[in-house]
Amino acid sequence: MIRTESVTKRYGPILAVDGVDLDVREGDRYGLLGPNGSGKTTLVRMLLGLVFATSGRIEVLDRPVPRRVKEVLPQVGALVEGPAGYPHLSGRANLKLFDAAGPGGPRRTRRRRVDEALERVGLGGIDARPLKAYSLGMRQRLGLAAALLRTPRLLILDEPTNGLDPRGMREIRDLLAELNAAGTTVFLSSHLLFEVEQLCTRIGIVDRGRLVLQEELDALRAPTGLVVVQSPDAGRAAALLDGRVERREADRLVVRHTDSAALNALLVGEGLRVAEIGPERRSLEQIVLDVTTTSSDRVA
Repeated sequence: MIRTESVTKRYGPILAVDGVDLDVREGDRYGLLGPNGSGKTTLVRMLLGLVFATSGRIEVLDRPVPRRVKEVLPQVGALVEGPAGYPHLSGRANLKLFDAAGPGGPRRTRRRRVDEALERVGLGGIDARPLKAYSLGMRQRLGLAAALLRTPRLLILDEPTNGLDPRGMREIRDLLAELNAAGTTVFLSSHLLFEVEQLCTRIGIVDRGRLVLQEELDALRAPTGLVVVQSPDAGRAAALLDGRVERREADRLVVRHTDSAALNALLVGEGLRVAEIGPERRSLEQIVLDVTTTSSDRVA
């Protein structure tokens, strides 16, 4: 669905994107992660033909971009850097204008498609208030509605849950999973690790313009070969397991052991209380921290 080869983007002396090789497959829920200023939005804009690459090759839906981007856009829904629109018009009027100006939207079905898109993103009861009176969360929902007007094969989203409260984030996450199950490939960039971990099946991590990791999320979060034990008797457990405890954090122990059940039996047999036990898996936060450098917006 998306493939790039050695894509680079320079702004004068600034190297914003540095030789990126993306591979987004049909059916993926792909999350692009990285610190602020790492090149995520620039890369997304190049995929849509909004910014031209300095060098390299981009293919979206098996078409070269930007050369044949007009063939691609009717099959792509996009939300990049927040929704645009006419501030004095209502959300519904903005969607109708957006649809009229876009490629391939049948006029006879416009009203129905606008109403359906608004309903899907939780704006079905929208009134006639102008866009300038919308909250940031409402603007994000409206932008996603615009991306859904033509039942896209591919969704390209930049920070789609920006400005939403926890319930709104959950609703959008469920909607994207539903669209994916119906056949839409989802590609989103985000700095919200929890959202990506909950939704995405594959991830790419960019750091200072370079793609430093691209892999299935399940493979990255496979068991490490260690066992995590949480116990109110952590001190006694650590003494019993002397030499096998990799690290201790309060009542949590990380232990070198091959079998959680056998370890649990050992501890319980010694009269120790075990609140939780299981194989250790790396969190997405730890994976990102392991492959990225200091935040690009930090000033030492």
